[in-house]
Amino acid sequence: MKVLLVLIISFILTLMISRLFMSDWNVMLSGNVAMMLMLWFASLGHFMFTKGMVMMMAAFIPFKGTLVYLTGVMEIILGPLLVVNGTRHIAGIILLVMFVVMLPANINAAIKHVNFEKATYDGSGTGYLWFRIPLQLLFIAWILYFSLGI
Repeated sequence: MKVLLVLIISFILTLMISRLFMSDWNVMLSGNVAMMLMLWFASLGHFMFTKGMVMMMAAFIPFKGTLVYLTGVMEIILGPLLVVNGTRHIAGIILLVMFVVMLPANINAAIKHVNFEKATYDGSGTGYLWFRIPLQLLFIAWILYFSLGI
């Protein structure tokens, strides 16, 4: 829920700032800045809640801790690349792949009732997927529209 709020609020604020300073509603820039800020916010979880994020992954996946850190770093790096016209497309493609690849970890976490912030198995369970799957689809659609122009 927090990442959704960051995405929507930063989109609205960036849109208003673009109108104020550029005398135009720069929707594309606002969408990409909002995704960058959301990614930066989400990346904090990779470093603050590493143990819980490791618990979200399927047992057969090797180097879970390294993958959690790597995806956090990728979110930090790819975010600003969305704002630059010359790198937006490739960053969008990489993020699109990341969002698709991360979805099974969210499903696995819901099935196991993982609370990634506490690194426990007392999370909300499969009901969480009613929020998480549409949220992941929103992120994918956001990248498709604002970064890839599809």
